[in-house]
Amino acid sequence: MVTLLVADLVNEKEKDLELSLLAGSKGLRRQVTVSEINRPGLALSGYLDYFPAERVQIMGLGEHTYLSTMTPAKRTEVLQKVLNHRNIPCIVLTRGIKPHTEVLRVAERAKIPVLRSGLVTAHLIGELTVYLEEKLAPTTTIHGVLMNVYGLGVLLVGDSGIGKSECALELIKRGHMLVADDVVEVKQRLGGILFGTGAELIRHHMELRGVGIIDVQKIFGVSTILDRTRIELVIRLEEWKQTVEYDRVGLSDQATSILGVRVPEIVMPVRPGRNLAVLVEVATLNQRLKYRGQFTAQEFNKKLIALMAKRPLTAASKPKKAKS
Repeated sequence: MVTLLVADLVNEKEKDLELSLLAGSKGLRRQVTVSEINRPGLALSGYLDYFPAERVQIMGLGEHTYLSTMTPAKRTEVLQKVLNHRNIPCIVLTRGIKPHTEVLRVAERAKIPVLRSGLVTAHLIGELTVYLEEKLAPTTTIHGVLMNVYGLGVLLVGDSGIGKSECALELIKRGHMLVADDVVEVKQRLGGILFGTGAELIRHHMELRGVGIIDVQKIFGVSTILDRTRIELVIRLEEWKQTVEYDRVGLSDQATSILGVRVPEIVMPVRPGRNLAVLVEVATLNQRLKYRGQFTAQEFNKKLIALMAKRPLTAASKPKKAKS
């Protein structure tokens, strides 16, 4: 499970979200484990049967005003019941609200950080949700090359030395964009969408055997690099084997799984004389047609079946009459 410390949230978003720590500094090591947030209005009213305590708790003007209707003793009683949940990561007050003394006192005792933001509630929820989705997204690392070809994110994978970087270099020279070489960091976003980027240290660099490490941006220009792209096609390069029957028609739709998300995959055999960059371009354009609902192989197959059905039987294929 990917987690985030409240201390990291404060350090990274202090300026953007106008955050300040009011109480509960001893709880800054608490972990945020989910990207969803919660407004504890129902919990403050006494309904605790369903209280998602694992979420960041946002207290806006509505919650503050409701607490204002209570006596200090009643506020303390209500807050103790709500903040008694140990897995609450933190509380964020919006609109620069000056909190009730009981909120700070109970939170300090429970070691729950209380933060205050100058943003309005809706704006804070939007910004914080985007940030948490990015930080807590399921992540993995893949050995390969990620390119943006004709606007489609193409991940080239295969054994070391098969020619992934050389193929990517040719694609760059043909006007396409490099996202990552060698190490591709993949994150899954909501809706089963995969995004890939390069490791910070080697981003926009390539390793070419016999040449060394090159800076693609400095050599080919800023138009040839991209910080990240969605992964929509995987092309697996493998050495050509005479014993393997490769797909020559394209009727079978193969796929691979990355972080539990199925991504279309093409196995492309490599041998001398094959222009891999051109093949990758054509495969990408064909995949774009598929995303638009146009399957060339299937359409051709239907036409072929219809033609065979209309063709009259030849003399050789006509059934022979039985001898009397």
